[in-house]
This record gives sequence, structure tokens and C-alpha cells, in this order.
Amino acid sequence: MSNQFACSIKKIRFDENYQPADSTRLTTNFANLARGESREQNLRNTLRMINNRFNALAHWDNPTADRYSVEVDIISVDLDIEGNGKTFPIIEMLKSTITDHHTNQRIEGMIGNSFSSYVRDYDFSVVLKEHNQANSTSYAPEGFGDLHGKLYQYLVNSETFKAEFNQQPVICLSVSTAKKYHRIANEHPVLGVEYKQDEYSRTDEYFHKMGLQVRFFMPKGSAAPLAFYFAGDLLRDYSDFELISAISTMETFQKIYRPEIYNANSSAAQVYQASLDYPDYSLTQIVYDRVERGQLAVKQGKWTEENFIKPYQNILEQWATSYTVQHQAA
Repeated sequence: MSNQFACSIKKIRFDENYQPADSTRLTTNFANLARGESREQNLRNTLRMINNRFNALAHWDNPTADRYSVEVDIISVDLDIEGNGKTFPIIEMLKSTITDHHTNQRIEGMIGNSFSSYVRDYDFSVVLKEHNQANSTSYAPEGFGDLHGKLYQYLVNSETFKAEFNQQPVICLSVSTAKKYHRIANEHPVLGVEYKQDEYSRTDEYFHKMGLQVRFFMPKGSAAPLAFYFAGDLLRDYSDFELISAISTMETFQKIYRPEIYNANSSAAQVYQASLDYPDYSLTQIVYDRVERGQLAVKQGKWTEENFIKPYQNILEQWATSYTVQHQAA
């Protein structure tokens, strides 16, 4: 049994002319915004919010808050299981590039940011749902997320990925609404004040199987902490501009998608628990179909089961049994 699957990378620019590819998950933030009558205005306003937030955080030598602009590319990684040219869209992330308009220099931003995965849809919307409906007393099925975690690590440690990107991804998501977060004394000049939680959420545990640890920071001017998932050392491995690009991009998406948390009219307290029922928040001028997002997750999970999990089940099980990150690195 070969431990090698072929992977390939595609890029598409996220701008006001963006059209989602056929293989893009429709629940993904950037795809959701790019449909319907308001699509161009949605995209234009989203990019404006990203740029404004970036300049607010990169404020040094930037008195008019317009020195920088951010370009965002959607990175799609496809996997060819059998080596016959038939691929499956395994993950999507975002890559940002910053332009310094004072020097005309282009600066690398973060790879990662958002995280889109059909297999994660399958795990949470099919496997976990069926497990819970069976009235099981266990928190999750045995081995929940194992295959997805190994596939992710295989991809980001592949020669194909490393040839394209010189950093491991940092994924920036919303905090859990089920956990309490406590502010601690640690404060980073870019990421802001740090929060800690008493126990991992299910999402934290799922990302841990992807080889990622999590820390929670609330940047200056933010309403709530963000969850940063990373491999390595978040505070030492990435430049200020990489960190700012992740904050500005993902906080913008969260303000649109979860305004009750990230566009609240007051900032998180010393002890904080996020709530989608919080009433004191502002809406952005961007149309977002949150109901559709929830409905499509189940459909996309079942589509993944029929088009990826079932057809390749034996191959994937054998591969996952023999695959380790150490083997790949060797």
C-alpha cells in the first residue's frame, strides 16, 4: 500500500468579480457572500472592511490609515486518491498578500485564515449527528476526526504545499459559544490580550487531531477573542503583518457571519462566554444567508459520503492505518 496520494493546488482571487468554483463548499464564508443580487456590493464592502481593519492595526507610520491594502486568494487543494487524474476538493484556505502603497512593496500575509473542508462537514453533519441520534452516552464516536486530521497533515506537509508556501497555516475561527474564557495577564502587541478556557471544545479537539494547538486573543478594538489554530509557535513563527492580515480578514468575516459576537457594541469582559442571543450588536451592510449555511452543511456532508468516503473507504482506511506524520517527514 503506497503512502502517497497526489495533491494539487489551485488559486482564485477573492475580489468583487469573484465567482465560486463548482467545487467550492457553498457554506464557506467567501462563497456565501458571492451569490445573489448583492454579490458585488457584498464583496466590495467585505474587502473595504478588511483593508480598514488592517490599517487600523498597522497604524505605525500610517497617519492617514490608508498605507496598506490586502489581496486575498482562495487556495484549493485537491487530492487524487488513485493516481488516475480524478480529484476531490479536500480543503480550502485563504492566502493574503499586502501591498505597501508608500514603497510599492508586496509583503507576504498569512496562509490559512479560513478553513473549508467537505470531510469536516461529513464528520460533524453525518457521523456525529448519527452518533447523537443513537442516544449514545459517549461524547463522540471512537476515532472521530482521525482520518480528517491525517489527511490535513499529509497535505500541509507535502512537497506540493511546501513548494508553494513557506509557512504552516494559521486558522482563525470564532470562539465556542459553549465555553467560558478567562482573560489573563499576557498581552501581545498585535494579537492583543490573551484568554484561556477551562476545557477544550469539540472543535478544539478536532483541530488537535490535525496537529494544531489553539490560543485565544482579543486584538485591540475587537469585541471578542478569536481562536487561532496553529502548529509551532504562534507568537514567534509569524511576522506582525502575517498576524494582522489574519485578524483583519477573519474578524471581518466573523463580523458578517456572527455579528452578535464580533460586531457587538461592547467588548468581552474579564470572564466571557459568547452568545448568538446577545442583543446589543450592529449589523454590517452585507447580505449573508446564515440559515442556508446550516442547511447546506448536512447536504454537503452527505455528498462527501457518497463521492469520497464510500468510494475510497478501503483505500483510506488502509492509508490512515499506516500513515504517520513522522513517516511523511522522513
